[in-house]
Amino acid sequence: MAMRKLVLQLAVSLDGYIEGPNGEYDWCFMDQDYGMSDFLKRVDTLFMGRKTYELTLTMKDNGGLPPMKEYIFSTTLKEVKKGAVLISGNIKQQVEEIRNSEGKDIWLFGGAVLTSSLMNLRLVDEIWLAIHPIILGRGKPLFSGIEKRIELRLTDTKVYSTGLVSVAYEVGKKKESKATKKASANANK
Repeated sequence: MAMRKLVLQLAVSLDGYIEGPNGEYDWCFMDQDYGMSDFLKRVDTLFMGRKTYELTLTMKDNGGLPPMKEYIFSTTLKEVKKGAVLISGNIKQQVEEIRNSEGKDIWLFGGAVLTSSLMNLRLVDEIWLAIHPIILGRGKPLFSGIEKRIELRLTDTKVYSTGLVSVAYEVGKKKESKATKKASANANK
């Protein structure tokens, strides 16, 4: 059995924010699929931090998220909704156990603190960003508190007519891919 991949997939502004200065995400494009249907076919598990979890509880229909196994990472929560699993303590060991269990890939859905923790522990396998053509100027940055340089290898790019650019990377890989060569060739035209 192959190990399940942990994939960070989310929307980000051109200047690297995942939320505006007041926690807003109204700048995210919702006018088309942007590859989400294909992405959702490959995942069956969701990782999220406490703040993202609490936000989804306030939203209609779980924020539009499809049904999947949910793991909530928190050091302060004592319980989570029925069907979800609370993760605290040694998160590296618990994430590795989940990754080695039966199932599809895992979606690291939200939480800048959780993202930084999992990146620092070298547990994230792929990063897929939907880069929106907007500069927020302030807000919650996607990456903060990263302790050491993390090499990435570009595996896919897609440009949409709206100006949204989708980029996918393997984490911890240096070797140049076909997508990297193609992007480099396009940049040099």
